[in-house]
Amino acid sequence: MRTRRHRVRAVLAAVTAALLGAAGCGGTGGDSPAPDGTTATASPSPSPTRAWDRTPRSVAAVGDSITTGYDACSVLADCPKVSWATGGDSRVDSLAVRLLGAAGAAGRSWNLAVSGARMADLPDQMAKAAARRPELVTVLAGANDACRPTTDAMTPVADFRASFEDALETLREEAPKAQVYVASVPDLKRLWSVGRVNPLGKQVWQLGICPSMLADPDALDAAASKRRDTVRDRVEAYNAVLEEVCAKDRRCRFDGGAVFAYRFGGSELSPWDWFHPSVEGQARLAEIAYRAVTAREEPS
Repeated sequence: MRTRRHRVRAVLAAVTAALLGAAGCGGTGGDSPAPDGTTATASPSPSPTRAWDRTPRSVAAVGDSITTGYDACSVLADCPKVSWATGGDSRVDSLAVRLLGAAGAAGRSWNLAVSGARMADLPDQMAKAAARRPELVTVLAGANDACRPTTDAMTPVADFRASFEDALETLREEAPKAQVYVASVPDLKRLWSVGRVNPLGKQVWQLGICPSMLADPDALDAAASKRRDTVRDRVEAYNAVLEEVCAKDRRCRFDGGAVFAYRFGGSELSPWDWFHPSVEGQARLAEIAYRAVTAREEPS
């Protein structure tokens, strides 16, 4: 798919260059003389205005277990009804409900997120989202790219970028006017620091939840600290990619790092794994998203 797109872009670039060359054949370049004989300096072209509709009428959500409501209602299970993006539970007041109302959200929002998904899975999710022709697509993905068995197994930043770019290209092919809200990846080290005080949560962590960050949760030696810092640094790099790629798309809005910066407390984490958002945590994510989507200016 990417090879075909690249060939198309190459052909378009060649045609554009030819047209520009033809248009400039009769001129001398530089400043042009004004009618009074003076030299008129060309005005700089204005930057394109970033288009953003704060009242979209349909919402599709893509991403991972955070958006599926994993471990928010019961242990080791999805609970999409409390999803921050599209859930109908009144305790969460999801983004879709805030934008569309309860009835509108029930009929015009779709949760296509999959627990365990990584950024490489996002293009396929985007294709499914595009088929719905949504006016807004929400993206919250990347935690599983950092949550690997070891730090060496984390998704390379370049691969993460390529997959996110591919996902946006996939959406644009079928839904060129769809808006995209991109949430930053949460601070996994913050989640470790809060959850490590709960004995039950640490028992669940041993089942394999985010081992790159959560393995040996009580270890505070230099090696363990370096491992956790390495994961946190990679998450920050992922967020930089999300911001940079999103900024190139005039219908994409990044949250300005709001989810990463949010300091989740104990009540906002799942009572079963002390890592995923609880119902209350999902509500906080919905608030962050709604502020970003409805802000007059893009979050910074």
